[in-house]
Amino acid sequence: MSLVLYAAFFSGSCRGAIYCGRSCMTAQSAFCYSENDMASHWKHFSFGLPAVFLSLALLLGGTPVHAQEAAVAPAPADSKPASDADFIAAADEVLGQMSQITGLKVLAPLKKSLRSREEIRAYVIKQMNDEKNPAERYADLRSAEAFGLLPKGFDLDSFMVNVLTEQVEGLYDPKTREFYIADWSPLADQRMVMAHELTHALEDQHFHIESWVKAARPNEDAELARDAVLEGNAMAAMVDYLMLGTGRSLKDLPEFDPGALIGDLGSTPTLQKAPPFLKDVLIFPYLSGLTFSAAVMRNTGWAAVPGLFEKPPVSTQQILHPALYRAGKIPATVALPGLEKLLGDSWSKLDENTMGEFGWKEVLRQFLDNDRAKSMAAAWDGDRYAVYEHKQTKKIILVARLNLDSEVHAARFHGQYSEALEKKYSERSNLFRRPNFFSFDTLDGGVFLDCLGNECVTMEGATRKTFDAFTKALNWPLAPQPPEKFGSVPARTAMISAPGDNVAAISGATIAGVRLSGHLPADQPFSILRAERLEASNRPLASNPLQSSADLPNI
Repeated sequence: MSLVLYAAFFSGSCRGAIYCGRSCMTAQSAFCYSENDMASHWKHFSFGLPAVFLSLALLLGGTPVHAQEAAVAPAPADSKPASDADFIAAADEVLGQMSQITGLKVLAPLKKSLRSREEIRAYVIKQMNDEKNPAERYADLRSAEAFGLLPKGFDLDSFMVNVLTEQVEGLYDPKTREFYIADWSPLADQRMVMAHELTHALEDQHFHIESWVKAARPNEDAELARDAVLEGNAMAAMVDYLMLGTGRSLKDLPEFDPGALIGDLGSTPTLQKAPPFLKDVLIFPYLSGLTFSAAVMRNTGWAAVPGLFEKPPVSTQQILHPALYRAGKIPATVALPGLEKLLGDSWSKLDENTMGEFGWKEVLRQFLDNDRAKSMAAAWDGDRYAVYEHKQTKKIILVARLNLDSEVHAARFHGQYSEALEKKYSERSNLFRRPNFFSFDTLDGGVFLDCLGNECVTMEGATRKTFDAFTKALNWPLAPQPPEKFGSVPARTAMISAPGDNVAAISGATIAGVRLSGHLPADQPFSILRAERLEASNRPLASNPLQSSADLPNI
């Protein structure tokens, strides 16, 4: 969603990511931030990278450990930042080394300069305003609030500016093709930052990274996937830089776990207060990107990189599951009917885009445990969402349509997302449950979840009339009608067990007029689905009364 790119973008207003060191550098976080990391995309930033290199040195072993320990130790009292001449000489040396590592020749001279903290902060603010205007950033924020990813009233602009300037070490700007580095950092620390950022510079000279990333637009999930390629490659190059002289490289470390690079994200003042989603979205392009790049390079090393630019990943799902990239799995194209005419002139559409597997994993993680969220999101096979806002009251309507990779997973999503919605809205009334339909009322409007075949749709903040009109536009059967009087509604939602569960519990559910209790064996999920579809086939059809159940997808 827009915010995913906005956050990813801010974190990497230049090419970079967010990594927190384990113990050193005055509690400084170790991350590079990249232009596309957060949803708006800028250049590339590096944050506290020396701490990351210490972790790498300890993990990888070998002679570089001592050099990196020296680099990340607290600076002596007489330690001073590098002069312009020292900085330029070091940058030229590291650029040659990164060219050797990546196999990418230097095609043109690279502009290089030292920048003060005030200059970097001013640059961050300028890039933020250039990339998106206030109305677009407002839309991103409201979308994140609607999904429950950020608390209402969260000052995202200030957060991103602060986190970028609090720990920024360096950046590469593909628009000006210039490399900047913090003038307050010791030269030994600057070399670590250079390894990451100059990899971006080399790839930019060969592949024009900014236009390459933006070619994925307007699909922001695909755009974030491309950003993960850039940041993953730069992280891989950093690992290889650390291992120079050892005769080894990242492809020689099949068991390398990028997650081991992350220390205490709460060690910096701004990140300590950050919502979990922002931490995740800042980290994603770097750690998941590194895992992806390492998988792609495993056999042929850096020779595989040009192929990534020729055939980029199309979704964050392919980043999270490199085997799906190799298999060429393409998500389904999902469309939403417009609600503008139905809602009237009092409403405006703020945002419409694709969440992707990463986005849905983050949504589920806000309300479910990490393992369930990760497992459920992995069944993603395409989605589309839209956010509408009432012009006067500022109330929000969120609508989403999600394809799952099977009807079994769609049924599981119904059970788990209905649980998530209940946690999201602690104050609710008129709960109404059916095996494939779920709704309740809140002070901000109705909440609806409906699944049919391998698809699920959800709408929050709307009326039942609006939801019925929406499903009619999809050519779906009319959802079950609530009882005239609430109170006899079953207390539990029907659920299908995840793989490995012993049973699929259905407590008090009514399927096709038969009330069930107790448990069904976990190896009989289709009995539930068949009954569920039988109920659906008995619904009056919202769009075409002559359509029969035979026209619905078969199980």
